[in-house]
Amino acid sequence: MLAMDYEKILDEYRTLWNNRKLQSDQSSENILREAIQRDLKDENSHPRARRTLMEKYYLATKRILEASLSNESKILLLQLHMELVEAIQDEAGK
Repeated sequence: MLAMDYEKILDEYRTLWNNRKLQSDQSSENILREAIQRDLKDENSHPRARRTLMEKYYLATKRILEASLSNESKILLLQLHMELVEAIQDEAGK
């Protein structure tokens, strides 16, 4: 697995979402992980318009792959999304 520079990856993630403010007193890693988790759980949508976890994962993957980011950043973001999807699934399975 590639080493994560969370500050850089957070900056690159921000380019995927033009209108989202991703700022906090937390570390770059926590901000990034929480933003991705909120997106995967579709917490930014109205409850009746929410999509499934796998739909959100597919859309996030597509957005990352189509973005003009470095291949390294794409891989890191995809790995992080995959890790968080698995964590959400594990959490839901309990």
